[in-house]
Amino acid sequence: MIAPFSQRSQFRPQLTTLILFGVLLIAGAIATAWFAGNGAITSIFQQLEYMQENPPMWAMTPMMVGEYVLFWTVSLMLVVMLIMRASPQPKPWSRIIVVGILGVLAIRYLLWRSQSTLNLDTPLNGVFSLGLFFLEMLVFSNGMIQLVLLLRSPDRRHQADQLAEDVTSGTYQPTVDVLIPTYNEPEFILRRTLIGCQAMDYANKTIYVLDDTDRPAIQDLAEQLGCEYLTRPGNQHAKAGNLNHAIPMTQGELIVVFDADFVPTQDFLTRTVGFFQDPNVGLLQTPQTYYNPDPIAWNLGMQDVLTPEEEVFYRQIQRLRDGVGGVVCAGTSFVMRRAAIEAVGGFVIGALSEDFFTGIQISAKGFRIIYLNEKLSAGLAAESIASQALQRIRWAQGTLQSLFISSNPLTIRGLRPMQRIAYFEGLLHWFSSIAKVGFLLMPLAYFFLEVIPIQASASEVFYFFIPYYLVQITTFSWFNYRARSALLADVYAIVLAFPLALTVLQVMVRPFGKGFEVTPKGEQSDRYRYNWRLAMPLLIVFVLTALSLWGNLGNCLAAEALDSPVTHLQGLGVGWVWSAYNLLMVGIALLILLDAPRPSLFEWYDVRRAAKVAGGDRTLWGFTTMMSETGIEIALTQRDVPDLVGTEVSLELVDENMPLVGTVEAIATSGDFLTLRIHFQPLTLEQQRPLIRLLYCRPGQWKSRCSPGEFQSLLLIFKMLLRPRVLVERKVAVCPVTVRQV
Repeated sequence: MIAPFSQRSQFRPQLTTLILFGVLLIAGAIATAWFAGNGAITSIFQQLEYMQENPPMWAMTPMMVGEYVLFWTVSLMLVVMLIMRASPQPKPWSRIIVVGILGVLAIRYLLWRSQSTLNLDTPLNGVFSLGLFFLEMLVFSNGMIQLVLLLRSPDRRHQADQLAEDVTSGTYQPTVDVLIPTYNEPEFILRRTLIGCQAMDYANKTIYVLDDTDRPAIQDLAEQLGCEYLTRPGNQHAKAGNLNHAIPMTQGELIVVFDADFVPTQDFLTRTVGFFQDPNVGLLQTPQTYYNPDPIAWNLGMQDVLTPEEEVFYRQIQRLRDGVGGVVCAGTSFVMRRAAIEAVGGFVIGALSEDFFTGIQISAKGFRIIYLNEKLSAGLAAESIASQALQRIRWAQGTLQSLFISSNPLTIRGLRPMQRIAYFEGLLHWFSSIAKVGFLLMPLAYFFLEVIPIQASASEVFYFFIPYYLVQITTFSWFNYRARSALLADVYAIVLAFPLALTVLQVMVRPFGKGFEVTPKGEQSDRYRYNWRLAMPLLIVFVLTALSLWGNLGNCLAAEALDSPVTHLQGLGVGWVWSAYNLLMVGIALLILLDAPRPSLFEWYDVRRAAKVAGGDRTLWGFTTMMSETGIEIALTQRDVPDLVGTEVSLELVDENMPLVGTVEAIATSGDFLTLRIHFQPLTLEQQRPLIRLLYCRPGQWKSRCSPGEFQSLLLIFKMLLRPRVLVERKVAVCPVTVRQV
């Protein structure tokens, strides 16, 4: 039986906060003494500055730098590109070679950066130079951990093929309880999920609706569909408390959890259950994908070009963690063994990321958490930038709370060293938002404070930095299986950099100061809305960066005319280039913060099926071009079509044996065909079931798309600036719709 954790037993003294602020106080005291002219501190920094000006030979460029640097850089790029061409997707041999090249370049860059580029000639320059170096090391450390993890990246799809045979043949079919916790999701979203769960090809399952708001309408829905309904008095501890209340009231050997908006494909259980024949497997996580475009892609009008933000995590990061046993339980679309959840006393309560912490507890008990990289379900992405910000802030706060509770992956007993490293990389990731803010603000110091935080010659930049940078961005999308280019990843990071950085700082001070907030679902809007609250810090940075860009350009020209020292001139040049890059990226981020209208609650999908339409005294034949839960568009094979607008017609999808009734809203010409837009009459449950199965539950329907490469991403960024949001709409009748490829 489950004995939920008491909130008091979870919380630990906030030693982490004391350590972090202790380090900051010590650093602040040293900086203050330096500015005050303390003899001992000043002498130390003078000695360090001397060492920076006289670095070791290996931290200096060769004498014949021009041709040598060109040969070195071009050779490395050619080697990497040849490997990627020979192995379009990372294989064990190609991954090892590319990781080795990147590792050598990264260590070489680090040694040069720490031994030769710090500017410590004055306290002001020194503080900014060391601060920038520290922020770089945050990002660098995260990248180096990922390089280590990249050496192993298992793909369990072939194993799933073999194990699925045991499930379909009946050799292994344990009882399964499907739990769907719901709080305030609209009924039509939950109906879709329940029908999808019932459509899973697995007889030995029971579906439970866990209603945390005790809504009579949801109870009626569960009864109508034939699902079990559970509620509880109050909703203490949010989703974790809801699940903990339900688990003792169920009996299945395996437990599946779906969020209220996630619809599984028919083969979800067939593909996952077989792994639990291994008694050591405690939990299996599958990817999250979405049946609607995320707000960034939607707001830019590029929903068919840009991939969702989570794709990198599920295509790359989860696979890396699977290689060392550090998979993150993501809260939905996972299967777990009842014995595993009972062994840890239920879902962790008292913190926001109950899924993450529970997974850590299960791993610490000796169970395996594995990852199957197959899109076997789809849910609703956040439908506005504000909702996405709320969701990401909750994720950041919830993950970082692990530093303050007994589920801390760095200290909990039972984890292996590599598991701790994998979980530590996840914690470190959120601190990169602070680094991103620092990288946006640092170029301003060049102009407004006349600070030069980096001292490096052009030959050093070309010899140490350029090869590392070029190889890194070239291999970025290769490692993440074309989920995201480095340039687009930077744009995505900038959009929410300020709220996430503020969240990280708040968590370090008050880790449990903010409670659980559910991400809104089923939002609808008919107008453009600008997110001024999120945009304000970026607007300020944009204006100041534009001023500094103009000022740095003028200073560069003036310094060149006055024959200023080379180091000073090069420093200003770096500031000018840096400011120009930031201005470009912040400009894109500001465009993204304009939420475009979402006039329909229902997505339209590109589904092709033979169709028959009967209306009046005619029977028409054609094929579907797009479908939703509320309507359909059919391209007709006949040209002589009567005016059916406003006419009630019956239609049938021949391949699906799906009879429907609707009203013709419009007739239009699309290419060589006449098309009918038909709005369905209210559907019966018998009609809804096959329609939901067709739209959401077909095995293999959720495909992974490739993100544009780096060069294409650069062109795309300029296109975004030159042509702000041009919606790709198909206008038939009144309501614009966007067709999703599935």
